[in-house]
Amino acid sequence: MNKVLPRGEGPGWWDRGTVLVSLAVAIVLGATSMSDIALLAHQGLVFGDPPSEATVRRALAGLDETALKRIGKARAKVRAHVWALLARRPQGFPWLTVAGKLLSGWVVIDLDATLITAHSPKQGAAATFKKGFGFHPLGAWCANTAECLAMLLRPGNSGSNTVTDHIRVLGDAIAQLPVAYRRKILIRVDGAGATHELLEHLQQMNRLWRSVRFTVGWSITAADETAIEQLPAGAWSDSLTQDGCATDTAHVAELTGLNPRLHAWTGTLRLLARRTKPSARHTKNLTDLEKRTGWRYAIVATNITRIAGMPGSHQPQWLDALHRAHAGVEDRVRTNKAMGLRNLPSKAWTVNRGWVLTANIAADLTAWTRLLGLHDQPDLAHAEPDTLRYRLLHLPAKLATHARRRVLSIPDTWPWAEAFALCWQRLTLLPPAT
Repeated sequence: MNKVLPRGEGPGWWDRGTVLVSLAVAIVLGATSMSDIALLAHQGLVFGDPPSEATVRRALAGLDETALKRIGKARAKVRAHVWALLARRPQGFPWLTVAGKLLSGWVVIDLDATLITAHSPKQGAAATFKKGFGFHPLGAWCANTAECLAMLLRPGNSGSNTVTDHIRVLGDAIAQLPVAYRRKILIRVDGAGATHELLEHLQQMNRLWRSVRFTVGWSITAADETAIEQLPAGAWSDSLTQDGCATDTAHVAELTGLNPRLHAWTGTLRLLARRTKPSARHTKNLTDLEKRTGWRYAIVATNITRIAGMPGSHQPQWLDALHRAHAGVEDRVRTNKAMGLRNLPSKAWTVNRGWVLTANIAADLTAWTRLLGLHDQPDLAHAEPDTLRYRLLHLPAKLATHARRRVLSIPDTWPWAEAFALCWQRLTLLPPAT
């Protein structure tokens, strides 16, 4: 990091890269404010002396657009190294499996926005659409690796379907992908992505050397309900669970040829309707059609006609399952909030923007630890941050120096002592990035 950021000059000055890395490590360990950096002093044998809170604040405040772009390039370089290591694992790169079908070669990017509550007046904080007060950042996560590829800090009153924000975050996310992994990209967005400009942009991203496919939520209008009413009873088929089994609790049907709204959209767009029995909390928001039929409807739009080499990928049931897997992004959002995003610590916008970036670096560090060191540990491979901290990071161990060697003593009774030793051995044997 110090290679891309200005280095400190003179005695007592800290390099910004060192400060950011130290703060990211502190967040991994549970820091929720800049003052928590002082806790690293209790682990000086491992991390050395930490920077002060004032130094951290100055480092974050000094991250202008140029510095952010340089950090982005540095992150992409490290990510390429990590992904190369993942491909060399016995089980290979973590390609996704949806409804029993392996999406080999496809990198899946999920876009989603979240709300961060501000408990005091802060620059950029505003009333949110849920009648709260705070910020409304938009992020992009890689579903294959659970990494947060990009995140844009936005005021709380930012729109959910702002096209320019979606295009910017998506561009930043793709820039984080290693070049070899940009040939097949699947993008999933909720209803906020169903705008003409965004879908046209996604369609235009297709090249001879790159395939871009997408699924987005679709806001239902009266025209959509009219098309749903025209569906014959035999058009509905049982939906699929994520393990590929059919279930009669929900049904899916192709709506493409019946909906006149598609005339104004890109010509390759397909519409898939899904119906489920409404729950009690949905009862008061049902439309007249839903009350009359006893079903609650949802529609997904996609440009996927079929995926080469994958039989059955054209079927509405499988495409419906593919889009429903987008719900996993909520777990990624929760993980990021547990990694420092639950509260932004400063009143200054630039400092909070730098904190968001550092928190995302911290989330990447934990994701890489699980992928490279804990991938075959059933209770740790997908552990939540708090679980990972309790079992491995806040280890009840003693680090001592003796005969020019450092010795880590772990109690034999600690249930995850072997898992920690295995993870440590694997990570220390990894070749460094060049």
